[in-house]
Amino acid sequence: MYSVPRTRSGLWRGSSAPIGANQASLPHQTKVGLPAPVGQGRHSTAMDVTTLSVPQLRALQTRLSTELEHLTTSHAKLRTAQSKFRECIRSIDAGVVKSATEKAEGKSEILVPLTNSLYVKGQLADREKVIVDVGTGFYVEKSTSKAIEFYNGKVEELQTNLRDLEKVLQAKTTNHRVIEDVLRQKLLAGEGAAVPSSSGRGGGA
Repeated sequence: MYSVPRTRSGLWRGSSAPIGANQASLPHQTKVGLPAPVGQGRHSTAMDVTTLSVPQLRALQTRLSTELEHLTTSHAKLRTAQSKFRECIRSIDAGVVKSATEKAEGKSEILVPLTNSLYVKGQLADREKVIVDVGTGFYVEKSTSKAIEFYNGKVEELQTNLRDLEKVLQAKTTNHRVIEDVLRQKLLAGEGAAVPSSSGRGGGA
């Protein structure tokens, strides 16, 4: 079973502004939602990223990039799992329920897959029940209607998780864009340049 952490992160959009002759303009909205520290619940905290230094912004950018990569991978896995459950429903409808109807017409044979490209002919021993993998290595015998109900429940559960995950992805993508905008403006303004040491400015004796 897949689970997705819920979040209340707000959505913020950053907008790049033109660079002036002597200074760089920062995006109007410069706050991003960040997870609260461990032990303080799941509420997010808003941070004004213009108060961060260039190294801090780069570290935050790297962190968000890693999180986005992980969330995108999780989203793909949820979609794959959902497709498999839908395929189970189609297999029951086409391979079991339909075969029960075709039995009266003398059509009881089915193709049993041994691999993705290898099949053998077979016949269904029981057209009223199927064996369902319920996870963690356990299998339960269910009627075809109960099996379809089980898989439909899984599809709906994953759809809810996908919606929650997409909201998190949207929020983090927007936050990442804001950080990129602020970092770019700070670099153009020269805040990332090395500051000359004052020790080398003294006059000779």
